[in-house]
This record gives sequence, structure tokens and C-alpha cells, in this order.
Amino acid sequence: MISGSGEHFSSGVDIESLAPERVQEMLEKFHGIIRKLVRTRRVTLAVVRGYCLGGGAELAMACDIVVTAESAHWGFPEIKLGCFPPVAAAALAAVVGQKRAAELVLTGRMFDGREAVQMGLASRAVRMKLDEAVSEYERRLKVLSPAALAHAKRALYSWDAAHFEKGLARAEEIYLKELIQTEDAREGIRAWMEKREAQWKGK
Repeated sequence: MISGSGEHFSSGVDIESLAPERVQEMLEKFHGIIRKLVRTRRVTLAVVRGYCLGGGAELAMACDIVVTAESAHWGFPEIKLGCFPPVAAAALAAVVGQKRAAELVLTGRMFDGREAVQMGLASRAVRMKLDEAVSEYERRLKVLSPAALAHAKRALYSWDAAHFEKGLARAEEIYLKELIQTEDAREGIRAWMEKREAQWKGK
């Protein structure tokens, strides 16, 4: 089970870690976690409340079952910083469809838990008593065969798993070798840190 330690699931990675001199290390560590999550034989369950943004939304997306509060704030806002979310770029289309994935990544708009369910990013949205819904899933899963669950999970993702690794490797390459070298990527991060509007140059 993965959940935030407080009132939010995750507002994403520390923006300062997107600086050109730190971004490769950050991506290696974060994508290492995503890869382990995708490869684990155990059933993973994300419990989403509050903010679920950027890398946090990518983390939830990589889980098998996602229970979200209806009022949760989801989104992939990296584009507003002059960046893009590599995991979402590689895998979001397989979850929500190409056009929805493009809209979410290219606009960075926020949406609530109900829409996350409608799109297929979450399994269930609840208005209140999120913990009760999670406990229900736990009860159902605990009485099942761990071996059967592991093999069923492997079979469910067999097609996507083959493409995910290639897609994520390509997204990382574009991010590190091309995007992060642009003036706009540096300006977006600088502007956020300086609390001002970014001045985009398109290069």
C-alpha cells in the first residue's frame, strides 16, 4: 500500500531537483522506484487524498489498484515549468488513451478524483471514509492466493511491460539530452524558484 504521510498523496518531485545539474540523478532514482513498482509480484494499492501531482500522479498510475478521494487534486503540471513527465509520456496513453494522455500532459490541467476514475487512472473514488474503502480491498486480497495474484498480475501487464521499458528509456533520453538543454526548461525552473511568470523563448 502506498499513501502520503499527511493530508496529501504527493505534490511531485522537489522542483529544485529539476535543475540541469541535478535532474539526471533525480530521474535515475525516481524511475528506479517506478520500475521496481511495475516489476513487483505483489499487488500494489495507492490511497490518494489531497494533491496527487506530477511524479506523485505517475507513482499512483503505476499501482494496480488506486482508491482516491473524490476531492483529490490530480494532474501532470510539468509542462507549466517547461518540462514534461517522462513516466506519463511513456505509459499514460496505455492507461487513459492517446488523446486523453496528450491533453493531460500538454496542458498540465488539474482534475479531481471522480474524473481520475472516469479516465481510468483510478479504480474507485469515494466521498468520505477513504480508509473503509481501502480496508475492503485489503480484506478481499488477503484471502486470495499470493501465487495466483502474482501470476495474474504478470499476465495482465505482459503486453504493456514490453513497451513500457522501451518507452520510458526513450522518454528519459529526450528529457535529458534534448529538453533539459533548452533555454525554456531552464527558464521555467528558474521562474518557479523566483516566483515569477516564465518568459518563454521557444528554444
